[in-house]
Amino acid sequence: MSFHVSYDVAVIGGGIAGVAAALQAARSGKKTVLVEKTLLLGGLATSGLIYIYLPICDGNGRQVTFGISEELLKASILYGPGEIPENWRHETGAEERKRYRCIFSPASFMLALDEALREAGVDVWLDTLVCDAVVENGRVAGAVVENESGRGTIRARQFVDASGSCILARRAGIPCLDERNMYSLWTLEYRKGAQNREVTDRLGENVVVHFDGAWANGESAVSEEILAKCGFTRESLKASEVRAPSGKDISNYVLTTRRFLLEYYKQLYASGTFDRKSCYALKLPVVPQLRKIYCIQGEYVLKDNENATRFEDSIGLLADWRKPGFVWEIPYRTLYPANGTGGLLAAGRCTAASGDAWEVTRVIPSAAMTGQAAGLAAALAIDLGKEPGEVPVSLLQEKLRGLGFAIHLADVGL
Repeated sequence: MSFHVSYDVAVIGGGIAGVAAALQAARSGKKTVLVEKTLLLGGLATSGLIYIYLPICDGNGRQVTFGISEELLKASILYGPGEIPENWRHETGAEERKRYRCIFSPASFMLALDEALREAGVDVWLDTLVCDAVVENGRVAGAVVENESGRGTIRARQFVDASGSCILARRAGIPCLDERNMYSLWTLEYRKGAQNREVTDRLGENVVVHFDGAWANGESAVSEEILAKCGFTRESLKASEVRAPSGKDISNYVLTTRRFLLEYYKQLYASGTFDRKSCYALKLPVVPQLRKIYCIQGEYVLKDNENATRFEDSIGLLADWRKPGFVWEIPYRTLYPANGTGGLLAAGRCTAASGDAWEVTRVIPSAAMTGQAAGLAAALAIDLGKEPGEVPVSLLQEKLRGLGFAIHLADVGL
């Protein structure tokens, strides 16, 4: 080992969940480190180019998610384009783009995230890969990492796994869940004369989003001809699974989606509609766009059709971004492992959920909300000398309310 360092709270993963967790832990007075394997903060939202900050309201004029989730929504358009719909409070049954949400420039949002962490005093380690976990006396006590300095250990009193793939939890032997993923590729594209596209009209003339999606039900934005060139049929696509991916699976997934894009441009140029100077790939994602890699087997696993369900240990509310009027309470028990391993909380896509419920918990507002809750719970666990699962929920809820959270549906009139 080349180095050994110690912190109060160590957050693994610099996506939106990790940023929120680190901000809250640092603002709670804890010496905090944020570890990110790439050079860019924001995860799928930024380096993954999925640049839609999904709604934090229910589509009927009620804001349901608050705190850092709202703070980061506003920060995403602080130094670049994007607008919050002015009339969102007066909408009923509103479609997603008319709700309290926005699109943003990924690069501009990254700059705002850098600034927020710097102002909070978070020690940020970029280009640092988690290789293993140190488990002592039934609790996570350290993360083995590697970067240009060599391989070393980051020890902390509490850890938050916000990696999107439960990398620290899995290395610590904590049971995790996985589900099937679709092939998907979001890219930025230059297309001469393009403007006023629904998702991208705020990013400026000639810059658009290109999306190739091969959905789990076999439907696809990719043509039959392109699928065939990439070795797929509609049926084989439907039968294929990307789940519990190995390192080589990740490479194959990324190369396959990029092949879809390459064949798309070949087909486009051959048609004569555009040429290589009037339409081309402007920016590719630098993280795999898998949505459901792993989540922890939590003390409770959120399940389908549990929207509008009251949980006594709720730590906040989330709206379903796909359909108005569906609001979820998120139990604190989804943030820590069921097997009793101490020293670790999960945030964002790593929190315990399954099926359609995981579709709700994997997106930006959930990442920010559960990240903030995990950061606060980690700080409280340190103050109380307890493990995360022993933190009194009533105390955690009291502190979250003090940060502006709505805890139960009744708090927002539902």
